[in-house]
Amino acid sequence: MLLLFADDTKVYQKILEDSDEILLQRDLDSLMSWTKEWCLKFNVDKCKVMRVAHSGQHQYVLDGAKLQEVQHKRVLGVEVSSSLKPSLQCTKAAAKAMQVLEIIKRNLVMNDDEEDFRLLFSGYVRPHLEYCVQVWSPYLKKDIECLECKEGLQN
Repeated sequence: MLLLFADDTKVYQKILEDSDEILLQRDLDSLMSWTKEWCLKFNVDKCKVMRVAHSGQHQYVLDGAKLQEVQHKRVLGVEVSSSLKPSLQCTKAAAKAMQVLEIIKRNLVMNDDEEDFRLLFSGYVRPHLEYCVQVWSPYLKKDIECLECKEGLQN
């Protein structure tokens, strides 16, 4: 299976048995043939393998280079882990929100104007906490607390 978005390409296959791993390698080989035919080039160093809920041993190859296996990958701004748990995304979103909040606190004179702070928080901090939340929707208590602790600083 193949998914394309702008300059981002994902090749994936549900792996139930060894023959599925061979099919996925064939898909990679076909993709490489297609790119050569159309004079396109993949940056093989950026190509990674992530196994979701599967621990296989097959070493995938693209254009003669073995692909590196990773446990998490950033996809369109969302951290996706092989466990599909949103913890890494929550941690990174909260850290980025705190970073922006610190910049606001350090560089702006607020004069105790709560409305100005609310506007800045809503426009610059909150988007980091809510970006694509429909995709990574935190459901673990620790992840929700991680986000709420950082978000709670608006009060």
